[in-house]
Amino acid sequence: MSDYNPYESPASGVEPVEVSAAQGTLTEKMIGYLRAASPWLRFVGIVGFIGAGFLVLMGLGFVTVLGSLGGLVSAAFDAGAGFGTLLGAGLGGAFGAVYIIIGVLYFFPAFFTFQFGSKIRAYLATSEDRFLEEAFRHNKSYWRFNGIMLIISLAAVPILTVIGVIAGIAAAL
Repeated sequence: MSDYNPYESPASGVEPVEVSAAQGTLTEKMIGYLRAASPWLRFVGIVGFIGAGFLVLMGLGFVTVLGSLGGLVSAAFDAGAGFGTLLGAGLGGAFGAVYIIIGVLYFFPAFFTFQFGSKIRAYLATSEDRFLEEAFRHNKSYWRFNGIMLIISLAAVPILTVIGVIAGIAAAL
């Protein structure tokens, strides 16, 4: 009887070759692109920080202004028992919370973009590979965050559509 197994993978005399990660170098054109992109990345990051700050400030403004306007609504319509105050504070708190959450979420892409540009700038100044690695790590984080937010947004659309339809039917009754 032979030792031949028809279900066995064929043997090969080829040995796997390990490929090092650092095979390529950055060309002058690549460095030029990085040099041109770095200030824009930092600029977009700074504008993102400012936008996130304004969103948080708007959220805090909604909480305080609409909360105080609720008292005026209560007095003007004689809603009694402070219903207008509760309504204004509730709406102000809801709108404020939404703006604050959006502001906090807006901070992260701005941070990753700014760090990407800053690390590229550091790499161009020192030619140390660790700065380029950190730059690409921040770039990866930026795109991962955007991907996660896209998944959440795509999942929220049908849920919010169902909620809107139910609320519309309930309001019509």
